[in-house]
Amino acid sequence: MNYKKEAQNITEAIGGKDNIEAIAHCATRLRIVLKDEGQVNEDKLNQMDVVKGTFSTGGQYQIIIGSGTVNKVFAEMEALTGLEASTNSEVKDQSSKKLNPIQQFVKMLSDIFVPIIPAIVAGGLLMGINNILTAKGLFYDQSSFIDVHDQFAGLAGMINIFANAPFVFLPVLIGFSAAKRFGGNAFLGAALGMILVHPDLMNGYDYPKALVNGDKIPTWELFGLSIKMVGYQGQVLPILVASYILAKLELGFRKVIPSTLDNLLTPLLSLFFTAFVTFLVVGPVTRTAGYFLSDGLTWLYESGGAIGGLLFGLLYGPIVITGMHHSFIAIETTLIADQANTGGSFIFPIAAMSNVAQGAATLAAFFIVKNKKMKGTASAAGISALLGITEPAMFGVNLKLRYPFIGAIVGSGAGSCFVAATKVKAIALGTAGLPGFISIATGSWLNYIIGMAIAIVVAFIVTIGLSRRKVYREESL
Repeated sequence: MNYKKEAQNITEAIGGKDNIEAIAHCATRLRIVLKDEGQVNEDKLNQMDVVKGTFSTGGQYQIIIGSGTVNKVFAEMEALTGLEASTNSEVKDQSSKKLNPIQQFVKMLSDIFVPIIPAIVAGGLLMGINNILTAKGLFYDQSSFIDVHDQFAGLAGMINIFANAPFVFLPVLIGFSAAKRFGGNAFLGAALGMILVHPDLMNGYDYPKALVNGDKIPTWELFGLSIKMVGYQGQVLPILVASYILAKLELGFRKVIPSTLDNLLTPLLSLFFTAFVTFLVVGPVTRTAGYFLSDGLTWLYESGGAIGGLLFGLLYGPIVITGMHHSFIAIETTLIADQANTGGSFIFPIAAMSNVAQGAATLAAFFIVKNKKMKGTASAAGISALLGITEPAMFGVNLKLRYPFIGAIVGSGAGSCFVAATKVKAIALGTAGLPGFISIATGSWLNYIIGMAIAIVVAFIVTIGLSRRKVYREESL
């Protein structure tokens, strides 16, 4: 492949080097901020063998090329345009200027929660393994695996501690990430998170039970104020708001405190005042708001039943196109961290139904289309989507041909309708696709698998059926 020629063709198709504000790349895609996306010749791009798909999201025009090739094309584009490579964060900063307030809010949540996903996923999957080991009736009648094989009891105990740690100390993770995102010192954010889960405080998980039982809540008595000594284990909103306050206080103090005292007084004052205000006002208010949010969403899901699942499943694919699904990470983290009350996340199963439906529709397109390039893209992208990675399938095949995307959202709605009716919930984050069963409560594995089967079969059949309509027949050539 002539990478220099491909880079030249791509540059011309996106309006030339004068239309490029910033450019970077990730593992599979060119990420470009353009001055005017109206100058892009998508037909020309899609005819290139090197291009697997294109889409625009969050102020960035992204061209899917593939692992191992994208870096070579990028290097040639860099030399051709004379532009210095931007980091992904610089491209994000440049593209965020073009976002509306809602998109900026979603991007903020994404910037905070995406970096901590590996820790949450690791803890969640370990929790899933622990549940497999301790679930009664899964392997043996009326007994769990460790009841029968007690030599593994110690291992299960270790895994339980490993699994709970990211959720118990969730404010530390969020504090670090959020303070950094808001422009403050990330380590001060982590320190604030540590304060909120200090072992001398009443455990946040025990607080609701203590209120119900009428148990005495420990307090600090200060100038007539009675401040509750209660931790915020597993809480999202309190540390999120507190980190914002911390960052703004830190930036404010740095402007007024002399440089000779800055390193001494700024961290001290920022941390003290933020922690004080958090325990006094911010924490109690946001904790209550968090309870209302998780309880309200759970009630909505429980009340909506099959109809609610159907609607959410139909909408999930279009939501992904807008990028709004990134805001779900914060909600899912809240639901899973409070699973003792919520039972887990209902969003994950629906996301999985949408992903496998996209994969099934793409594989259906593989059998329909005659274009060799599209066939090659569809085969790899379809399998990838079944495993939970949908970008190549959705943007490289389904949206281009249109009818597979319609088939996918119908399949997603059907599968989501079933998992909602059977109350399938995830107790951990993970890969929302075929391997996602390990994130599901063990008692719901069968219903999760049935839901995926429904989503796959319906998406495949509807896609095949739509392809035979005259309006779509030419697109299959």
